[in-house]
Amino acid sequence: MCGILAVLGCSDNSLAKRSRIIELSRRLQHRGPDWSGIHCHQDCYLAHQRLAIVDPASGDQPLYNEDKSIVVTINGEIYNHEELKTKLTSHQFRTASDCEVIAHLYEDYGEDFVDMLDGMFSFVLLDTRDKSFIAARDAIGITPLYMGWGLDGSVWFASEMKALSDDCERFISFPPGHIYSSKKGGLHKWYNPLWYSECIPATTYDPMALRQAFEQAVLKRLMADVPFGVLLSGGLDSSLVASVASRYLNESKVAKQWGSQLHTFCIGLKGSPDLKAAREVANYLGTFHHEFHFTVQEGIDALEEVIYHVETYDVTTIRASTPMFLMSRKIKSLGVKMVLSGEGSDEIFGGYLYFHKAPNKEELHLETCRKIKALHLYDCLRANKATSAWGLEARVPFLDKKFISIAMNIDPEWKMLSGQRNIAPKIALDIFGFVGLKQVSSFGMSWALQEIRPDLGRIEKWVLRNAFDDNERPYLPKHILYRQKEQFSDGVGYSWIDGLKAHANQHGLRHLVHASFNCMT
Repeated sequence: MCGILAVLGCSDNSLAKRSRIIELSRRLQHRGPDWSGIHCHQDCYLAHQRLAIVDPASGDQPLYNEDKSIVVTINGEIYNHEELKTKLTSHQFRTASDCEVIAHLYEDYGEDFVDMLDGMFSFVLLDTRDKSFIAARDAIGITPLYMGWGLDGSVWFASEMKALSDDCERFISFPPGHIYSSKKGGLHKWYNPLWYSECIPATTYDPMALRQAFEQAVLKRLMADVPFGVLLSGGLDSSLVASVASRYLNESKVAKQWGSQLHTFCIGLKGSPDLKAAREVANYLGTFHHEFHFTVQEGIDALEEVIYHVETYDVTTIRASTPMFLMSRKIKSLGVKMVLSGEGSDEIFGGYLYFHKAPNKEELHLETCRKIKALHLYDCLRANKATSAWGLEARVPFLDKKFISIAMNIDPEWKMLSGQRNIAPKIALDIFGFVGLKQVSSFGMSWALQEIRPDLGRIEKWVLRNAFDDNERPYLPKHILYRQKEQFSDGVGYSWIDGLKAHANQHGLRHLVHASFNCMT
């Protein structure tokens, strides 16, 4: 991930103002430790802190069109940039960066080009010919972006609040799937599919279409000129990401300069469920696995810094961000700059256990929509900022635009879980007998139920599990494929939550809030 800062329409364009913009941009240097850049045009400034993933040698930002009349600063990855270049044959490209296409797309298509982008991004584009500008954020809000207003009427954009808080009268979280246009005025939606409008879909479930879309989502995110890996907790989502990535690396010539063996990473308290589960998956897939440990005290000691970086006081987010923050530091020390992660699956497929209580398919679909629309405030924020704190980029294939379209257009009846709790024990009793039933785990019971009577109920995220249930060439063993969900903050070790509660009760968190706020301002 990179860090961007743009200030447009300043009343002051002195050398002191330029120095101030550079100073504020340095607050984002953790996001992009590889290089810094700034472009000044009259009363407009576009600054950039670069994390070099694609084209490390020549892809420094800001980026330009041929005559430098269009200037762009972007935080993100454009996975379909090669395809887009075929539509831009009249243009000359200065770099091999995936982001340079944005400047040329704007020239040819105007402000309506944003929907052509396949990737995660937040960017600001300045057209120096008339001093107009646009800012846009990806469909789900994978990359962070904030918008602020200065007392002098200037408009500000930044990857993190800490670059805005001192100099803006007020600022907001820039909404996902929106574009801000100085010409048209205000924020406008560019991403508004039918399911996003909460229209109840009716497409029949096609497991092969879902599988192929996810495989493509993973493969396109292997676009990198630097070492990468997968965050592997041993749960369904991260295990599928690792399985698809590992399979592709073993069968192709991609990234051979880093070796064809996939690197996987897991963190937890000693003896935690995640460490054991991840080790089992890594052994099955044959990955080069890295296992990191932390203590409750180490997590507590990191809280102030975690809050400073993730910029939220949401308890659940902080709780889950802390081990991810600690793991990211370890991963960066190994020379890795990009990782794939499993965020988004639970929101798309109704994977949280409370979805068992959905009264009907309409309510289930509305709840998945609500969860997806809030991802930028929670899981996306955590995954992005906890990793970016150490100059590490997290990519999330479950939030691929095409994959989401296929998954969210499935008739939600297929995602329903009703009746499983009442039916599963009875069916399992018939299969295993009374004595055996006591020794059957929850995932074993669920798997048996699906094998014998798939019509009588489904484990959460059944549509995803079933799509990768391949007997001829298994992606994962059955008991892993049908393993019940474990929350990340639980899976790293149950005493992590207990330790946090005890610390909060004993000392209170007010000192953490004040310390973190002082760091931010």
